[in-house]
Amino acid sequence: MAQGHQGENLASPARPGKVWTLLTSHGRVLLLIARDSDIRLRDIADHARITERAAATIVRDLELAGYLTKARVGRRNRYIVHDELAFRHPAEADHRVSELIKIFTGD
Repeated sequence: MAQGHQGENLASPARPGKVWTLLTSHGRVLLLIARDSDIRLRDIADHARITERAAATIVRDLELAGYLTKARVGRRNRYIVHDELAFRHPAEADHRVSELIKIFTGD
């Protein structure tokens, strides 16, 4: 059975063995970057519990969609989150990304 960060069970009570979370990996990565604009891909992957390759793919997806801009600063990347953009799904398109970020970061 899949275990979460503190060992909590991530399986659905209604469907034992079926693992799901309320946030997608894309949402989780965006929140991690919003909290720390200098975060490394390795740390994104670790905190989001995905592979480094998946983290890089998600960062690229977020860049291509306009949610992030990546800038090279020395040997590191710095990210700028464009939180004024709306959610992509029509059901949430009347909400801005800044609303989600505020919930999780308090900013």
